[in-house]
Amino acid sequence: MSDEPQPKKPRPGWASHEPQAADTPDDARDDTRTDAAGLPRSNESDGEADGHGEPGPASAKTGASATAGASAKKAAREERRAALKARRTGWRRLVPTWRMVLGAFLVTALLVVGGFLLGYTLVQIPAANAAATQQANVYLYADGTVIARDGEVNRENVTLSQISEDAQHAVLAAEDRDFYTESAVDPLAMVRGAWNTLTGKGKQSGSTITQQYVKNYYLRQEQTVTRKVKEFFIAIKLDRNQSKDEILEGYLNTSFFGRGAYGIQAAAHAYYDMDASELDAGRAAYLAALVNAPSQYDVVAHPGNRAFVEKRWNYVLDGMVDEGWLDPAERARLTFPVPKRTTLSTTMSGQRGYIVNIVKQHLVDNKIVDEASLDAGGYRITTTLQKSKQDAFVESVDDNLMDRLDKKNRKVDTYVRAGGASIEPKTGKVVAMYNGIDYVKQYTPNATRRDFQVGSSFKPFVFTAAVENGSRTQDGRRITPGTHYDGTSERPVQGWPGPRYAPENEDHEDYGDITVSEATDKSVNAVYAQMAVDVGPDKVRKTAVDLGLSPDTPDLDGAGPSIALGVANASVLDMTQAYATLANHGKHTPYTLVEKVTQNGRDIALPERHTRRAVSREAADTTTSVLKGVVEKGTATAAQTSGRPAAGKTGTAEEDTAAWFAGYTPDLATVVAVMGQDPVTAGHKSLYGAMGLPRVNGGGAPAEIWGQYTRDALEGEPVSSFSLRLQPGADESQPPAPDSSGGPSSSGDVSAPATDAPDDEDTDSGIPDDDGGSTGDDGSESEGENSTGGTTTGSPTGDTGDSGGTGTGTGGGDTTGGGTTDDGGSNRDELPGPGGLSGALDGRRWD
Repeated sequence: MSDEPQPKKPRPGWASHEPQAADTPDDARDDTRTDAAGLPRSNESDGEADGHGEPGPASAKTGASATAGASAKKAAREERRAALKARRTGWRRLVPTWRMVLGAFLVTALLVVGGFLLGYTLVQIPAANAAATQQANVYLYADGTVIARDGEVNRENVTLSQISEDAQHAVLAAEDRDFYTESAVDPLAMVRGAWNTLTGKGKQSGSTITQQYVKNYYLRQEQTVTRKVKEFFIAIKLDRNQSKDEILEGYLNTSFFGRGAYGIQAAAHAYYDMDASELDAGRAAYLAALVNAPSQYDVVAHPGNRAFVEKRWNYVLDGMVDEGWLDPAERARLTFPVPKRTTLSTTMSGQRGYIVNIVKQHLVDNKIVDEASLDAGGYRITTTLQKSKQDAFVESVDDNLMDRLDKKNRKVDTYVRAGGASIEPKTGKVVAMYNGIDYVKQYTPNATRRDFQVGSSFKPFVFTAAVENGSRTQDGRRITPGTHYDGTSERPVQGWPGPRYAPENEDHEDYGDITVSEATDKSVNAVYAQMAVDVGPDKVRKTAVDLGLSPDTPDLDGAGPSIALGVANASVLDMTQAYATLANHGKHTPYTLVEKVTQNGRDIALPERHTRRAVSREAADTTTSVLKGVVEKGTATAAQTSGRPAAGKTGTAEEDTAAWFAGYTPDLATVVAVMGQDPVTAGHKSLYGAMGLPRVNGGGAPAEIWGQYTRDALEGEPVSSFSLRLQPGADESQPPAPDSSGGPSSSGDVSAPATDAPDDEDTDSGIPDDDGGSTGDDGSESEGENSTGGTTTGSPTGDTGDSGGTGTGTGGGDTTGGGTTDDGGSNRDELPGPGGLSGALDGRRWD
């Protein structure tokens, strides 16, 4: 047997599985297949091997036939490919097969689903961006009129219930009519918006309200693919976490409407000066139209765009009708609501900046809102200020002071400043303030500063303290309006253990024997310096603080007899509070500047304010009876222009650096001060020659401002008269001591003890009144501690004790306080002369 391999014989029924070309000769066909490389390979069934594994005798012929068959089949396949390629020429080659389409679709679907799941997982709802949370603090007058907005962003968030339904529907009609029924995103709308933008039909985002809110509140405004992707996924998640109402509320509070207004509340004020709750369909439709292009759709700034804006406005209204949100009949009646050309300015100019800063300080000092929270914004602060009275105050200052200045030709006129405050005595509410000509020009608030002496406007506190403490003169006489004093200028005070103090009167006028009422009308320094010693400077200080002055008032402590002449540097607002206590019959209610505070619709608790008895009613009312004379026939006759019963006191600071008038009616207490300050150095300046007058005093411009303001502020209100209950013996004269003519003091020989009994000593019991005091047989009221006190004669050494008493009138040693000098001085506050001036110029002053 040969060693050559033998071909195997095919099994019965075997046939090749490869297709054969139709035109291939039978003898060219073979059953041999090729591998992937095109090489022929033997088939195990091609032949039978003999028992020794060698090919049979026919193997050679079969192998040759197989080789030829493989070549033929290869050629056939190439021919078929060429035929198919010939059929897909030209455009047919660009058309994918169904297999390609199906494959591409499946791949794309997998990518989209995978990308969505990945994006949904990775993109989280972030914290709100800082700009979206910033709000302004809104300051309002008592009637709700806006005073100012304080903050970098003009936004005031409001709840959906604080936005009119017309405003809500108008925005939905303009931006997203299917908001309440659609999903958070609308891919078709996004595609449509992109197409309209590309085809020149206007820039359209295709975003839903939810997506726009996400962009406004969580993201930034840049037009990037990344931002759009984040917007898409955050919107979907937000729609699952918040209600539609919450999303709409957020959108309305974050959208930009032009004119610097963010949110519909700020926009309503910027364009129509009203709250969002007051917007009707017409105005709401205009604001809704603004969202599309805020700067271009402002028809006041761009009147040429009005036709296009009106078209957009009509589109919004028609949409409201189509959705059933607006009655067609009402729609037909609407006309285009042109916004105001100018609305109330909310900048810090004028009085607004002063008011904002003072109210902010009031909130912080009273622990209503802390400073950090105020800086974050979002508070709506309703003040006690009344717009009509505030305007009247500014007008009065302008008419009686600012319009009389000639800053170009009189340098002293550049020094003039004014401050004022007005309080309701019964409530303690501050209803008006004047702080300066313009906050952006003069930053210091003149109503609250404490660096100018109050002058003789302090004197009423001395008399009030005398009545409250039942004080007596050095010779033991009870101090009443009719008590006589020696009004000699530069008369040394008696009973003062400190250094010699002898204040001069205005123009060195000697008044001789004079009653307390007359001394108050003419502001006699000699009398009041002595009275301060008779009462006790510490008691005078306590009474002033009880009435309303701050215990931290500069130069209030340790002033000695000079306390009576007003060396203290109290603020205008503090002085107004003290005078309001006198007007309220001695009842003190701490002043307040705030009526209501809310944050995002939530009320902030205000501290309780309690009215307390500061001094007895008889002490306050007796002081009022004396101060009425100052207005009727004293240094403040200019205040009579108020046309109402009034009481008050003038005052002038050292070297005429400030002039004051503090006065009140039964319904209103007001203090006005004119001050001198260098605009460059901020140093105090004398006002000699201001307004072209030799000097400025309290009976001039301050009293004139007070009179006009009070008349205008109370216009239309009933005229009220004072209802007074005076101290016993207040209407009786207290004659001087019998030997007063021989000495410099009405107290007579202060070295001899008083031998006369008090002429007004209480001898009867009282009946309690409604204030907890008692009423004597003469009908006078005594509240709390009996104001008549006991009978004391004091010490022969000059120690006045609690009630004053006899003692030596000598003194010596160094100055101990209050800026006193041996020669005393004058506070320059006397009867007005021609033109409202008082006396001649005199350079001598008390220190």
